[in-house]
Amino acid sequence: MIEHRGIIVIGENLNTTRKIKGSSPRILKEGDRRGLPYTDLSGTKRMLDLTDAFPPDPKEHANAMIPYIAQCLRNKDLHYLEAAVQSQLHAGVHVIDLCVDEMSPYPDQRMEWIRWIVQTVQGMTDAIVSIDSSDPLTIEAGLKVHDSKKSRPFINSVNLEEGRSVLHAMAKEYGAYLAGNASGRSGMPYSAQERVDHLTELSKQMDAHGIPMEDRFLDALVFPVGAGPEFGMHYLDAVRQLHEMYPEVHIFGGHSNVSFGLPDRKVLNDAFLILSILAGCDTLMIDPIMNTPKEYLEFKLAAEALMGKDEYSLNYLAYHRSKPG
Repeated sequence: MIEHRGIIVIGENLNTTRKIKGSSPRILKEGDRRGLPYTDLSGTKRMLDLTDAFPPDPKEHANAMIPYIAQCLRNKDLHYLEAAVQSQLHAGVHVIDLCVDEMSPYPDQRMEWIRWIVQTVQGMTDAIVSIDSSDPLTIEAGLKVHDSKKSRPFINSVNLEEGRSVLHAMAKEYGAYLAGNASGRSGMPYSAQERVDHLTELSKQMDAHGIPMEDRFLDALVFPVGAGPEFGMHYLDAVRQLHEMYPEVHIFGGHSNVSFGLPDRKVLNDAFLILSILAGCDTLMIDPIMNTPKEYLEFKLAAEALMGKDEYSLNYLAYHRSKPG
């Protein structure tokens, strides 16, 4: 069981899908080199070299989307990687999500990358690491090198798509926490009810494999509201139903997806995270540097006290007394 005070936080910042626009003011130019400045754990100023990730034609540089986490891995920039791990943990993350799917279209290479990052990150922390992939073989490769003496592994994620059901047995074999998402046999869900129906069927599969309720994380799938104004409510309505059906199961989503493509993403994420907590989420998958977990934990504890869900405000008082100073 993951120890927490009311909210479990999964840090999403080590996913190779993450990109930065070539014209971003965060990118520094030094002669012909381009990179992302950062400070390592010793306080030394460094730069994550992104030069090779830019397109050859300078005219395309401004609009290019640069995969900076993938470039960190290709460069084997351990200073940046460790800073990214520790900054998330310092912000209050319980689980570090690791996804290398965009490193290569070739399964053998993806498996090599997941082995490398799982072992490397476990050399930096004893925290739980999530092995995140759309390919069960990549997940299995990560599980095989995972050091369970440090922490239990976390699988992200099983669903109803063909070939994914083997992850139930892997979760049992390796003693892993198991995330299941609401994708169906024919693709993504189009409504709240489809999300609930898919996750209900997936939960029955978890029952059949003996996955404990407290080890299950149901992902109702967050889609960008910029692509469909109804997508936010589809997710929230599904979360409400799932929380009523499975009160002992952790409910979550990739919450920062909701603001993709829109300005001032932190503002939208803040509002959506609060709505998600009120709907029944006890787990958040976020960029913990942009959206600080402490704010949402304190909101949840205060809201439960105010709505009579925390008898005599005992959880709120315990949290308050535990704060330093």
